[in-house]
Parts: sequence; structure tokens; C-alpha cells
Amino acid sequence: MKITVINGTEKHGVTYQLKEIFLSTFKDTANITEYYLPKDCPHFCSGCVSCIMKGENTCKDAEYIQKMEKMLLEADLIVMTSPAYVFHATGAMKTLLDHFAYRWLPHRPAPEMFGKRAVIITQCLGAGAKSAAKDIKHSLSWWGVSKIGIFTGALMSDIVWERLSKKKQAELTGKVKKLSQRFARINYTKPARTKFIIKIKFFVCRLMQQTLHKNDPEYLDGKYWAEQGWLGKTRPWKS
Repeated sequence: MKITVINGTEKHGVTYQLKEIFLSTFKDTANITEYYLPKDCPHFCSGCVSCIMKGENTCKDAEYIQKMEKMLLEADLIVMTSPAYVFHATGAMKTLLDHFAYRWLPHRPAPEMFGKRAVIITQCLGAGAKSAAKDIKHSLSWWGVSKIGIFTGALMSDIVWERLSKKKQAELTGKVKKLSQRFARINYTKPARTKFIIKIKFFVCRLMQQTLHKNDPEYLDGKYWAEQGWLGKTRPWKS
């Protein structure tokens, strides 16, 4: 089993502790690859749309993005973590997600993503963890991922793990272990079932790509969909 982890911060704080507790269930059974932001994606997306119009190889940050994408596509389970910064995911996480615009359903989604499972781990002092998780889930779902588990924790007293009460530590630990055990029971030899809402998004995008490909057979997105067979009867999911 392969797990790819993208950490939305380099800090080894509460989010890091929760992520380590989650991964402890898989330590003896999984090959785990981790990336830390912004170190592993140090540059902002400039919005040049070169990845969409000319291909992902033309991105100025392709050396960082393609390395991570390879591991994301090979992973059986994707884990993405981020503390809540002003009710949202970290800027570093947003920067990474911006770079993957070309993998959204209206463009060139990777067929592997439709069978993936993912987990999002977020926390905050009070409110904001849910909206931070939503930032990440929004991108994952538009990549085609259906099975997404979410952990959100409210610390309420302090932002340092060691200064949290034993009761709060136990509460957070129990909650994240429950999530990890649920994902550990999954049979990863079988792809996740694609949700109906993602299939609807796919078919809407398919109609758009049929028109684009007809008007311009060399347009990159439409050409990609045609090569995948998606403009015909082939679909990227098995169930």
C-alpha cells in the first residue's frame, strides 16, 4: 500500500501530531511519502494558464509539481493536512492546489483519481477547521476523488500540543484514530466507488469537450478527452 501525504505547513505543531497519530495505524503496512509546503512547492502559481493551454510540462514550476503528481497518482491513499489560517487552508496549500488547475474535471482530469481515497486533517483554536477542510475537499472532488474522509479538531485552549489538557489530547487522539482505523479496513485493491455528483460533473464537462474538440481538434483539453475515449463510451471509473 502507498500513501502520499501533503503537509500544508512545515511546522511540527498540532496538525503534525494529529497526522502522525493517523499514520501510525499504517506504519507497518504502507510505504509513506511525505511533502512539506512551502518547501516542496516554493513558488506561487502565476496564473499564466500555460499548463492548460500548452501542457503541464510548460509550467514554470513543473519540476516541483510533476514530482508530487507522480506520487499522488501512484498512491492508494492521499492525506492532506493543514491548520486553519483565518478560516482557510494555509496559503502554501492554496498555492499547490492552484498549480493543479489543469487536473480539474473541465480540463484534463487524471483517470487514476476517480478510484482514489483521500483524508483531510485540519484543526484550529476555535472555529475555522471545517472551512479549511472545505478548501481542500473542493479541489479533490473536482479532481474526481469521491471517497474523502475529514478530521476537524477544535483546540479551544492552546495551539501547542504539549500544553493541551490530557483530556483534550485524548479526545483528539481518539477521534483521529477512529478515522484511521476506518480507512485501514478498506480493501485498496478495489477502486473507490465514484459518486453520482462527480459523474454528473463529468458528463457536463464531456458535453463541453465534445463541442470544443469538434470546433478545434488540436485544442489540448478536447484532444485529451478524445484520446482517453471519454467523448465516446469509455469512462474513467469502474463503478
